[in-house]
Amino acid sequence: MNSKVIIFDTTLRDGEQALQASLSVNQKLQIALSLEKCGIDIIEVGFPISSPGDFKSVQTISRKIKNSRICSLARCIEKDIDTAGEAMSSSDSFRIHIFLATSTLHMKSKLKKNFDEIMDMSIFSVKRALRYTNDVEFSCEDASRTNIDNLCRIVEKLIKSGVKTINIPDTVGYTVPNEISSIISNLFERVPNIHKSIISVHCHDDLGMAVGNSISAIQAGARQVEGTINGIGERAGNTALEEIIMAIKIRGDILGVSTNIKHKEIYRTSQIISQICNMPIPSNKAIVGSNAFSHSSGIHQDGVLKNRKNYEIIEPSSIGLKEVKLNLTSRSGRAAVKYYMDKMGYKKTDYNIDELYVAFLKLADKKGQVFDYDLEALAFINRQQEESEYFSLKFFSVQSISNGLSTASVKLLCGANIHTESSTTSNGPVDAIYQALNRITHFPIILQKFQLVAKGKGKDALGQVNILVEYENRKFHGIGLATDIIESSAQAMVNVLNNIWKAKEVNKQLKNLKNFNKS
Repeated sequence: MNSKVIIFDTTLRDGEQALQASLSVNQKLQIALSLEKCGIDIIEVGFPISSPGDFKSVQTISRKIKNSRICSLARCIEKDIDTAGEAMSSSDSFRIHIFLATSTLHMKSKLKKNFDEIMDMSIFSVKRALRYTNDVEFSCEDASRTNIDNLCRIVEKLIKSGVKTINIPDTVGYTVPNEISSIISNLFERVPNIHKSIISVHCHDDLGMAVGNSISAIQAGARQVEGTINGIGERAGNTALEEIIMAIKIRGDILGVSTNIKHKEIYRTSQIISQICNMPIPSNKAIVGSNAFSHSSGIHQDGVLKNRKNYEIIEPSSIGLKEVKLNLTSRSGRAAVKYYMDKMGYKKTDYNIDELYVAFLKLADKKGQVFDYDLEALAFINRQQEESEYFSLKFFSVQSISNGLSTASVKLLCGANIHTESSTTSNGPVDAIYQALNRITHFPIILQKFQLVAKGKGKDALGQVNILVEYENRKFHGIGLATDIIESSAQAMVNVLNNIWKAKEVNKQLKNLKNFNKS
């Protein structure tokens, strides 16, 4: 049996259906190009009969994609099939994907037809699609709830009519791994011409088993898996393709199959799709979540620092990530603290690890997460200085006009002195405040990330602003929390300014210490 698993991506069709707003043609093209670069075998780019916009997207993508095969969806309706063929006509090779429900539930309650009528519609539609391409895929919608005798009958007829790929969808995420394995095994045992077609699976995640079901189907003989990047899609979503791909790569010893995927493109592709689709990736998402390669437990951090394989089965670099992330929290041990101090270039003789660790735990309990510049401040700044912040926002005023200019005035306490400054900008009130603060501090800050999160509901809800800035090739985090999002934005920047000031104080003290030692 062929050991290559074909990866069929339906992010632009099934995935896009679940988005709050439709994607533009250019956005869809950008996603398609990223999927092609990742090595996806089949890209289902749309349902062209559904709208003129989708037709145009399919047409545009068909002209641009050269290394992946383009596919479009069609119902068992002549106009659907003709439109799909027309939309992809500029592509050198393409696939038409036809679907029709085969379960008793769908036939009776949705289609009002019997199984013989379903068979006739299916065969007629396949013949129609073969006028445009010799690559036709047929999906037996709701296959996992279809009578197995009926499923075997229609699969045999479809293959005989020229279908190259038969898809067995778990349309509503109803089945469990041993069931879908049994369905695939039955097809291989009972359909005499099964070897003339590729068996595919398209699993949904309503019970959280889409990936598990797809892996079980592979083990039973399926050689195409359909899904989406990041698992986006109808209801609870689709099979997350990045999880399938990495499961095949890491557990090749028991699965015995492979893919054509360029693994180092996985993380980049995931990020592109998340941003374009406005679908944030959960931090605990397997493979591509922000915590997928993060370690907070002191025991785990120590183990990873000694040998990453102790607690990581996947090398971050294998999916395009450059570094492992050790979170500094109250659960962290001395090993993580020492790791960050070493990373910043400090020798163990530069500080007392025991004293630093005690101070670190106190700050971690108070702050939640600690960063490398916090460690510097704890290690080298006088404890009294540590308790007080150098910068403090005393007053701010903002005037803003829609589609016009925004003006901000601020009063900032800098040590013992109060400074006042104002700024006018066309980029909104937050930018106006940030520019005014920058005029006071003169720190050449580059804002890299701005995130607003609602805490609570109703009029008393708090707006938490998290920002990430770059200053002198170093990253600094800031957090602000207030009912007024402008105020929380200002607090976040002041938080950053204090972190930068502490880092600068550390540098001054270390320089003074070096000069003293020289003398």
